[in-house]
Amino acid sequence: MSSETPVESGVRPVGAAAAQAAVAGSSHPLDEVMLAMDVVDTLRRRERLVKTELDDLGREEDLKERLRKIYAAQGIDVPDHVIDQGVAALHEGRFTFTPPPRSLATRLARIYVSRGNWGKWVGGILGVMVLAAAIHYVSFVAPDADLPDDLVRVHTEAVALAENDQVRETLERFLGAGQSALRNDDTEGARRALRELEAARTTLGQEYSLRIVNRPGEQTGVWRVPDVNTGARNYYILVEAVDPTGRVLPVPIRNEETHETETVAIWGLRVDEETFNAVARDKQDDGIVDRDRFGYKARGELVPRYDMPTTGGAITRW
Repeated sequence: MSSETPVESGVRPVGAAAAQAAVAGSSHPLDEVMLAMDVVDTLRRRERLVKTELDDLGREEDLKERLRKIYAAQGIDVPDHVIDQGVAALHEGRFTFTPPPRSLATRLARIYVSRGNWGKWVGGILGVMVLAAAIHYVSFVAPDADLPDDLVRVHTEAVALAENDQVRETLERFLGAGQSALRNDDTEGARRALRELEAARTTLGQEYSLRIVNRPGEQTGVWRVPDVNTGARNYYILVEAVDPTGRVLPVPIRNEETHETETVAIWGLRVDEETFNAVARDKQDDGIVDRDRFGYKARGELVPRYDMPTTGGAITRW
């Protein structure tokens, strides 16, 4: 067969190599390489034929003849030397991809190529970690860094409101506790001292009357059985802070049961049983506590002046 014989008119070649061979007058080395690759591809697709013929070297010519017929049936004229090259290439493993041996480099390459599958998950995890670190910094690290300055600032503001030396001594004690905690790396202790100073500053700026809660449907007093002495009772009168304009104020109150300071509108002040019963009788007469003033707190003071006997102990929940 001639390598320059054109494809018959009306016959449609199959495959990229066949299309190259169909070009009239094609004799470029690239065309022959493409044909040789197509021959190898054809042999691979007919794996049973190859095994049968190539196992016997004497039957290789029969295999080549079959290849010529396969291409002739498609209207493709393949030169003998191209068929020879294709068969030889199959023997030598040319045009065949051989996976590289397993190694660290190939593993890294596979990981990189598959980054589209795992990259979004890793990116999401890293994003969550960065967000968590930012929240931790904003919520804990940054505020803690300001603790020394905050203690001094709030103490200074509170002292400016204080009206007597006793109050100033209390404020100095809070500041000293906070600074001592910082020197001992006790961050929670420093925060606690700062909260005490902030509560004192709020209280010092307030002026109010202590009024016994005296509304229909609301309790006026409660009693509790202490854990340390289940045979006793602790009595409390419920009060609220009313400023000179008649507005009820939220007030920082230290709960004697939990030892925590909470800002509340109503709290219970501890009284003796006699005072508790006296207020109860007052209310039972007509449903109203006629003598409902419990005390008064002036601006610049931390503790009210009480009109009724009380230990000053308080509860914020009942």
